[in-house]
Parts: sequence; C-alpha cells; structure tokens
Amino acid sequence: MGRILPNGAGADNRSRDREMPERSVAPAGLGRRTKEANMTTTLVALVLLCLMTGTAMAQQPKVTSLMSKDLTENPGREVLMITVEYAPGGSDPIHRHNAHAIVYVLEGSVVMQVKGGKQVTLTPGQTFYEGPDDVHVVSRNASSTKPAKFLVFLIKNKGAPVLVPAE
Repeated sequence: MGRILPNGAGADNRSRDREMPERSVAPAGLGRRTKEANMTTTLVALVLLCLMTGTAMAQQPKVTSLMSKDLTENPGREVLMITVEYAPGGSDPIHRHNAHAIVYVLEGSVVMQVKGGKQVTLTPGQTFYEGPDDVHVVSRNASSTKPAKFLVFLIKNKGAPVLVPAE
C-alpha cells in the first residue's frame, strides 16, 4: 500500500468506503434537508433584519442646523434655520414645533398637513406655514423613489426644542 497524505490523497477509496460509509442522515437524526432549511431560514431572517434596519434608518430625516440667531428686539426669542432631508418614503411622526415655522421646498416633493387643515403636496419653490399651536399630522416624502429636501425657518423661544412629539 502507498503512502497516504494528510488530505487523503493516495488512499484506496474502497477501503475508506468500508471504514466510513456515506450517510444519508447526519448525526443526531438531522437530515441534510433540515440543515439546508435551517440555513435558508437563517439567511432569510438576516436579509429581512437588514432590510428592516435599512428602512428604519432610511426613514429617519436628516436635520442640519444652518443658523441660530437671538432676536434682540424680542428678548427670549430666537430664529433657527434648518434643512430637513427625507429619504425616499421617509416621514416624521405627528409633532408640533411650538414655534412659527415657515417651510420652503428645495428638492423633491413633500406632503404636509396640520390638524384641521388640508393635506397638500409641495414641490420645489412652494411654501408651507405652521403656527405655534398647530399639530403637524402629516410630514412625509411624497416619493418612494426620490429624496426630498426642504428649508425651515423657526421663530421660537430661546432654548426650546425644535420638535415636540404630539398626538
């Protein structure tokens, strides 16, 4: 008999078959089909988790502060200028600003509505106003395929939060 290398090369296949017969069922009674099904299920779960995480992350608006300035003629008040970017399908939950908010759409299209008002779809160059007592019930990207970006001017109490969750 010849020399047998660590990778099994040179071994007589007939003697190996007698020593270790091929099994159609894996140890502990788990069949190959079950292992493949478990791997497929695990893979599908991971893909769904990634998609859900990606969707959740994509729907968080990106807010960028551009300027904040105290209104010296109106002590305790400030003006804040921000941009808000919605990913495709992105939105905000129901909220209020407790401020005068003036929206100017820069890119894409957004759907806006305050409680008691009509829902409107805005495109670049169009504006929207929210008063200090308004509850913003709809604020979302109108497109599921293109991003949207808008500029917001807020006149608010100095140090007050920009957005307050509402119902």
